[in-house]
Amino acid sequence: MRDELKEVQRIAREAGAILLKYYAADAAVEWKAPGDPVTVADREASDLIVRELQRAFPGDGILSEEMADDPLRVEQSRVWMVDPMDGTREFIAGRDDFAVMIGLLVDGAPQLGVVYQPRTGKLYSAAAGLGSTLEAGTGNRVLHVSPQEVASNMTIAMSRSHRSGRVDQIAQQLRIPKEIRMGSVGLKVGLICEGLAHLYIHLGDKTHLWDTCAPEAILAEAGGRMTDVHGDRLVYTEREMRNENGVVASNGALHDRAIRVIQQLL
Repeated sequence: MRDELKEVQRIAREAGAILLKYYAADAAVEWKAPGDPVTVADREASDLIVRELQRAFPGDGILSEEMADDPLRVEQSRVWMVDPMDGTREFIAGRDDFAVMIGLLVDGAPQLGVVYQPRTGKLYSAAAGLGSTLEAGTGNRVLHVSPQEVASNMTIAMSRSHRSGRVDQIAQQLRIPKEIRMGSVGLKVGLICEGLAHLYIHLGDKTHLWDTCAPEAILAEAGGRMTDVHGDRLVYTEREMRNENGVVASNGALHDRAIRVIQQLL
């Protein structure tokens, strides 16, 4: 997987350059649905990523947020999950917390992931058995989740654009006092991988397979855990593209307790 990871890192950086080009030019916004914006930057980055993946890995399946789903992907052993811009709302608002995300499923399990934040140059990467790394301005470092087990010393990563009163309530019940607000799902999970946060919860069905595949691969190699709100593995091998039962990501220490509190609330 090492060569594949290097190739995908290159592709993510090239897609990020496209996003930055339009970021500087104040890209026009369209709406796929109420509350679901898209820009020409999303589409151009998607076209590049899909084209490059098809060239580099012919025969693999691909699911991108900005292209029609191919129903045959559920029958393929290897499928790439692509979000050309996770955090479009932040991009439109002129904030930094949007990212390119590319993940690889092998037999339904996330095995490789890249999350690239173009505005900062941060590149989170992982492949099965190779660990998780962060490339930034200060160089490369191996990632591992925080070993913190005491809730009162923990931080929860929260959505910047979608404040949830129920997630606030869960954090209060868990007695987690601090929060960090971030746009992209991948960047929120990245905070957990860096040890800067310890928990992220999305209770609804608004995340999709392309939102979680790459971050899950990176988090797993960093020693963390990602499930749905019932504590079950996320399912990537069905036609449904949404994570219908939500997402919980953590450093592992508080995961089961968080699931119990969520179930009591729901």
